[in-house]
Amino acid sequence: MAKRRSKPLHHPSTFSIPPATRAAIRRHLGRWYDGSRRDLPWRRTSDPYAVWVSEVMLQQTQVKTATPYYQRFLEQFPDVARLAAADERAVLKAWEGLGYYSRARNMHKASKLIAGRLAGRLPDDWSGMRGLPGVGDYIAAAVLSIAHGRTYAVVDGNVKRVLARLFRVEVPVNRPAGHNAYQALADELLDAADPGRHNQALMELGAMVCTPKQPACHQCPICRFCRALQAEAVHWYPLRAESRRIPQKHRAVGVVLKRGRLLLTRRPGHGLLAGLWEFPGGPVDDGEILTSAFAGSIAETTGLTVAVDRKVVTVRHTYTHFKLHMEVFLCHWRSGKVRLKGPTAFRWVSLGELSEFPLHKAMHKALPALEKLLRTQGG
Repeated sequence: MAKRRSKPLHHPSTFSIPPATRAAIRRHLGRWYDGSRRDLPWRRTSDPYAVWVSEVMLQQTQVKTATPYYQRFLEQFPDVARLAAADERAVLKAWEGLGYYSRARNMHKASKLIAGRLAGRLPDDWSGMRGLPGVGDYIAAAVLSIAHGRTYAVVDGNVKRVLARLFRVEVPVNRPAGHNAYQALADELLDAADPGRHNQALMELGAMVCTPKQPACHQCPICRFCRALQAEAVHWYPLRAESRRIPQKHRAVGVVLKRGRLLLTRRPGHGLLAGLWEFPGGPVDDGEILTSAFAGSIAETTGLTVAVDRKVVTVRHTYTHFKLHMEVFLCHWRSGKVRLKGPTAFRWVSLGELSEFPLHKAMHKALPALEKLLRTQGG
């Protein structure tokens, strides 16, 4: 049982790391990393483009999930020029399943800028990196430190957790206002002699040893400096402000069948899941679905008159800011030509052609039930 926190507790804006402690932490952390780091594909290269791709993918995505995507992505788009020349649909298809698709769209936009204005070379300075679409402080610091040895400290969730326990800081990790405080601590601790190694070591420690629920403190190379461990209060840190309850949204979509082909529509190029493809539909109030009202929604967004046949499946999926409850219906085309209101493009496709389009995760969850139904019906 962890003890209750006791004063004094430290706020990064008022706490300074003693020079001898800084030096010792850097030394022990670096030695541990050299001997214990995972063999990950992006650690075998110093190519700024490859490092950039890996850091974009690793934002809000676990290593085990990102690794095969990273390898396939570099095979398909091995350099900035190839990525810049690619069609957005191909880029989104390569990203399909990773989520947070704005990362892929911004990287694609940035590659065009780099290829067109910067001779195909990523910037090696702060202002240049931060000027690229989708590149914030974290990615800029990671790429510049790892690929170019620039002295910028990275701060992600793993780093915040390590720092919070190491120095018993009182700033919640899940509030934007606290980020600058953790950044100040990371800057002070940074090893200027090898910032890329230091940054990766700190992140690796958080990922492999100083984990959220069951930290392996006995394996930590810097446990002798950990104030939370000394106070038997490791599990109190990092502090988190109470999160708001995630709202639930209801949506109904229609798989419109016409002469054996299905209607796909593309979402607008901005906002949630921008540019991805889906079956047409719309929001449903209070989770209640009336077939007549649903058919009207299809008519409004596509211009088609349809007959609702049957429900295919109910899909539940959690996004960052809401939970989606989606009812999927099989519909038959009755009349009309496609005239879109909301979506930006459409295609009539066969069941086999669905795999050629980048679909969002909720749509993928509906596909097994849809394929089973259509094959049973001979559609």
